[in-house]
Amino acid sequence: MTLRTGPSLATLALLGGAVLALHLGLLTQPTLLSRETTPSTHAPSLAGAPATPTVQVTQVRTVSLALPAATAPLQPTVAPGRLQRPVAPPAATRAEVATETTQHAAPSPTAPSEVQTLPPAVEPAAADDAPTQQVLAQAASPAPSTANAAPASPPVSPPAAGPGRPPGDLPPSDLPPSITLPYDVVGEAGGLSYRASGQLDWRLDAQGYEARMELSMLFLGSRVQTSRGSVGPEGLRPERFADRRRSERAAHFDRESGRIRFSNNAAPAELMPGAQDRLSLFMQLAGLLRARTHREGEVITFQVAGIGDAEPWHFEVGPVETLDLPSGPLQARRLARTPRKPHDSTVEVWLAPSLGHLPVRLRVAQANGDVADQRLARLP
Repeated sequence: MTLRTGPSLATLALLGGAVLALHLGLLTQPTLLSRETTPSTHAPSLAGAPATPTVQVTQVRTVSLALPAATAPLQPTVAPGRLQRPVAPPAATRAEVATETTQHAAPSPTAPSEVQTLPPAVEPAAADDAPTQQVLAQAASPAPSTANAAPASPPVSPPAAGPGRPPGDLPPSDLPPSITLPYDVVGEAGGLSYRASGQLDWRLDAQGYEARMELSMLFLGSRVQTSRGSVGPEGLRPERFADRRRSERAAHFDRESGRIRFSNNAAPAELMPGAQDRLSLFMQLAGLLRARTHREGEVITFQVAGIGDAEPWHFEVGPVETLDLPSGPLQARRLARTPRKPHDSTVEVWLAPSLGHLPVRLRVAQANGDVADQRLARLP
């Protein structure tokens, strides 16, 4: 009996043929059992955005060798003529995004949500909104550092008024002492001549001043003007002016509000520096002429308030004249205010140096021909 110690030649030939057939079959079949590596496919980069990182995942499965969809380029959905640029994520979240990417497989290149996951592009501002964008950018920008900036110059204050120094550009004034002056008045009104008498009472002390002018006519009554206020280096500072004939009307100098207010409900006027009223102006002129010598042709200007208005008056300095007055001959300097507008009056005043430059003659001529001439009746 013979023992067989190995396969026969026929068996070996049969097994070799089977193995060869198997290899040929595997090479010709469309599928295979192998270790698949997911292809690394990158979506197109938009406006220079970095490609999405991928991770290789090893798994055993049967897949098709023909991948026509993978070779098709991904077309981003971008409006014609506009380039969509993704905004880089904040630095704080970049590490989180990287960690999450390494733990998950890259999305399929055919997934429609891949473009949607990109950050929204920054839209350029419209042309009409350019000024607004510029203003917003300036408002959002930090203020410039002032550490090395030169310190701002402090505001320059005007020199404070002191004894003998008026505020601002007002000229100094040297007011005359208290006195009482009587006058004779002659004039013409409505074609008729008249005569009247008048008196100026001027009082000046440490508390302030008070002036009173009264003109009286037989059988016709009187007219009284009063002015009172304080005194400063620039001269008189009226507080109240009143004019009483049948009834009294007044002007109030409200220095806190900077207004001159009138009792007849006229609109308030702005209170200007050095403002006077229609009686105090004569004593103010005397103080200005006493303070310094004025040459002929100079003009003295200040605001003058009545009972319903307050306008600048301009007095032109005239020559020194010798007047023939009821009190006797007297030298005085003439100052005249010309009409400011049509139908305005002409005001002339003569100030005598021997009487502290107080008025010794006052003449007012109206546009309709009425005239009032007030002259010193006697020496005090």
